[in-house]
Amino acid sequence: MYYCCGITEKGIMPHNEDALLLHHTVRTEGAMQMMLPAPFLTAVCDGVSGEQAGELASRSCLEQLAGVKYQKKVNLRRRILEIHQAIAEQSRSSRQTENMQTTLCGIAIDEAHEMRCFNVGDSRIYRYRNGNLKQLSRDQTLVQMLYDEGTITAAEKRVHSHRNIVLPVIGNLTEDPKPDVFVYPDGLRWGDVLLLCSDGLTDYVSNDEIEEILARPKDLPTRLEQLVQLALSKGGRDNITIAAVVRYPKEVPLPIPPTTER
Repeated sequence: MYYCCGITEKGIMPHNEDALLLHHTVRTEGAMQMMLPAPFLTAVCDGVSGEQAGELASRSCLEQLAGVKYQKKVNLRRRILEIHQAIAEQSRSSRQTENMQTTLCGIAIDEAHEMRCFNVGDSRIYRYRNGNLKQLSRDQTLVQMLYDEGTITAAEKRVHSHRNIVLPVIGNLTEDPKPDVFVYPDGLRWGDVLLLCSDGLTDYVSNDEIEEILARPKDLPTRLEQLVQLALSKGGRDNITIAAVVRYPKEVPLPIPPTTER
């Protein structure tokens, strides 16, 4: 079994362009938690700022993903591109939705407990293990490309004036995205926390601060709320969405009933 929880917060913004998926449930506000058997999907979307109807793009992306009956044989890359094409077609149908776009990151755990990570854009997947945070996803951004080429340093990447420019994402009308889908061979061990988040968290909260909060002796939803509040207290001017997944061995008592949300 897996314990999954998440929170999505609009912060000081007038509306929420983020969205959160746990299994078949999509939320655009508030928090939820579930105990899930494999197989299942968990994902986060962040509607692209500056484009129209980002909130519709993110919600539509996850609603379509929620309809996928995930198994090992499912071609995730193809399904993601099908969702991209559907959103692109939708965006062409109205001035109000023209060129709506969204990032997408998530994990898929199949019936054999093999874990696949998938990413389009700059939302992120992290693994927290033994007090250390490791980014599993690779940002699809201009500054990441410049860093990979050796044009800029890691320090410059964090403060670069173009750090929010993403490569083609879900819904882009001029170029198809290139979903990064890969098996994470190390799997999810007892004690690990898998963290998915939009850049509303990582633009304001450092890895060291995330590690410090995840190390606290609090329940996981409380720790996610503390991460949100820290981002807001540090001047966060974006929506913030975080999801977390942990694995429970059979001998460990389950923390909540099979499915709850608030």
